[in-house]
Amino acid sequence: MYTIKNIIIILFILIINNKAQSQKVGLVLSGGGSRGVAHIGVLRALEQNGIPIDYIAGTSMGAIIGGLYAAGYSPDDMEKLFLSKEFVEWVAGKLDEKYYYFFKKEAPNASWIDLRFTYDQTIKPKIPTNIVSPFQMDFEFIEIFAGANAVAKSNFDSLFVPFRCVAADIYKNEAVTLKYGDLGKAIRASMTFPFYFKPIRYNGVLLFDGGMYNNFPANVMYNDFLPDIIIGSKVVKNYSAPHEDNVISQIQNMLMEKTDYSVICGNGVLIEPNVRPVNVIDFSNTSEFIDSGYVSTLRLIKNIRMYISDSIPLEKLTEKRRIFNQKKPALLIDKIDISGLNKNQKSYVNTLLYRNLKSTLLENIKTEYFKLLTDEKIDFISPSLKYNDTSGFYQLHLDIKRDKRFVTEFGGNISSSPINEAFVQIQYKQFGKTATSIIANSYVGKFYSSAALKGRLDIPTRLPYYIEGSFVLNQWDYFKTRTYFFEDKTPSYLIENETHFSFDFGFPFNNKSKVVFNISHFDLDNEYYQTNAFSRVDIADQTSFNANCLKFFFERNSLNKKQYAFKGSQFLLQFYYINGTEKFIAGSIAPIKKDLSLDHQWLQAKFIFDNYFKPIGRYIPGLFIEACYSNQPLFSNYTASSLASEPFAPTPESKTLFMPSYRANQFLAGGMHNILGLMKNFDLRLEVYMFQPYRVINQADNLTAFYGKKFNSRFFIGSSALVFHSPIGPLSISVNYYQQYEQPFSFLFNFGYVIFNSKAVE
Repeated sequence: MYTIKNIIIILFILIINNKAQSQKVGLVLSGGGSRGVAHIGVLRALEQNGIPIDYIAGTSMGAIIGGLYAAGYSPDDMEKLFLSKEFVEWVAGKLDEKYYYFFKKEAPNASWIDLRFTYDQTIKPKIPTNIVSPFQMDFEFIEIFAGANAVAKSNFDSLFVPFRCVAADIYKNEAVTLKYGDLGKAIRASMTFPFYFKPIRYNGVLLFDGGMYNNFPANVMYNDFLPDIIIGSKVVKNYSAPHEDNVISQIQNMLMEKTDYSVICGNGVLIEPNVRPVNVIDFSNTSEFIDSGYVSTLRLIKNIRMYISDSIPLEKLTEKRRIFNQKKPALLIDKIDISGLNKNQKSYVNTLLYRNLKSTLLENIKTEYFKLLTDEKIDFISPSLKYNDTSGFYQLHLDIKRDKRFVTEFGGNISSSPINEAFVQIQYKQFGKTATSIIANSYVGKFYSSAALKGRLDIPTRLPYYIEGSFVLNQWDYFKTRTYFFEDKTPSYLIENETHFSFDFGFPFNNKSKVVFNISHFDLDNEYYQTNAFSRVDIADQTSFNANCLKFFFERNSLNKKQYAFKGSQFLLQFYYINGTEKFIAGSIAPIKKDLSLDHQWLQAKFIFDNYFKPIGRYIPGLFIEACYSNQPLFSNYTASSLASEPFAPTPESKTLFMPSYRANQFLAGGMHNILGLMKNFDLRLEVYMFQPYRVINQADNLTAFYGKKFNSRFFIGSSALVFHSPIGPLSISVNYYQQYEQPFSFLFNFGYVIFNSKAVE
């Protein structure tokens, strides 16, 4: 028989045992940008020591780590993700090269900045709201989190571990706790650090980084889950007081409220990994920070065990995670829903993605999705996936915001040589079932001036294609001597004028290549002296060439910069047929006082290969090859023949010099790029080239032209440049060498781009 005393003891043991069995542990993860990867080490140490995690809450980077854990990802999975090349690219806003779509890219120009606006009753400029492009990150988020969201039916309590994250509603000036809806969007909202990432709408509300109001949501954990024990991981602290001379410190204090980093629960442990301050998106220290989180947690396991008696073996936890992940439906899409566009614009987008979509893996849409993002008509896409339990498929929803109709661009070049110029361009963009763009631009400078008007029509068929018409006026004014921008202009020995009308028909060959057929008419009107013995009152000789041109070219291009590239490659193959009439009008000091009219026709083929190889440490090697073959006849005199021949100009400065020694109708040329990365955005470049003409164009005593012996001469170009890649354009200091040029050595300071409008034959 049990006595009353025994019964009381048994009941007490049962109560204590039940309390131990029902212990619930909440884990709170702070924000902290890239330092937040230390939370992965915290999770690993807790799992390896059998510490159960019943609830998880986080802000910003803590929301990403906590959300991944709640979605069924192990610490090993997370470490692999954060160390991957793909993660580094999408968190930095860099699009993977395999999604590069050259077909949609406009021809490079000298633009530094652009200003986008609409025009209804007033002009409304568009000011950028983010530094990092969110496109790849947003798509990766739906891939990573959609499966878990489908299993949980958008209820964060039904994830692998119940989860909460915090975002900021700046309109109401308050923190927002996210507990249901689209898991990926919730996490994306929580980590939208102001100015770094573009804010997104979540359930109709524009949200920012939760760290603005609550960077350590221990109160959310306590209020929503009421755990018995709270473990906190903190990798950040409140900003120091603002300083009158430090604008950044002032902005930080204005944006971020002070956070209480205590675990607030009576039974709680705060882990503080030893991570040094780094940039918000600098993930180069990921392994180090994860180890720091791991070691810091191991040191506190005894303290944690003072509050937690329960234990979960790692094998049991792994099996539980496996069962949860098996429930995730495959990412099969049977419908694409589009908002933000009108009927015709939706038709354009659907045609580009998939005309008749029955079912396909999300991965199969990915390439077409990023092609769409390269379209200049689209400003922003917010993607989301919603699972249909009945059909067993996902619906891909794309909230698309079209770009502003008007884009103005400004740029040019500032130089220590007389090649300074200003550039301005305005573009109008419109799309419905097809897309239209109209571009007008102008270059103004002492050396180069130009005006262009272009119109392009994009047709989104299965094999998309475009039709483009253009009208271009070009003028190059070469000086007798090197002068500065503000000095008086000396009489020029050569002014090259070009007018051309052209029509292009082009289509993509693959994502990095395109094929173009071109028909054009051009007029070349050149004024020059055939000797340097002239005065201001003399009249220059004139050569005009009015011609028609048929052109075909294939181009593959993935170069990462429009000037001073150091990554990617270009492969260009061009074929021309040219038929026209040359007219020569003799000037006052022409050696032959006779006007001429000659008909010319020829075929021409040109090949360019420009490739940058994989880096060897900080060193990047590159190879450049250019070849030209033409049966072009010689023109009426030496200068006219040189002007009509193909130039070899592999460096920015060489494009601004008239060097007859580096012009020929048939040649093979090549060289090496040698690039040393000194630090971020700083390169030291050493480039050496050899130009081998088949036959040099020589000048006779009467100033006519004749061919020299085959392979009799060759010429070299060398360039050494220190380049800073600024956000708006390259700044360079270079020393250049041109064999057989009247001034073989040059020193050049340059800021901006040495880029011109298209030529009829180039």
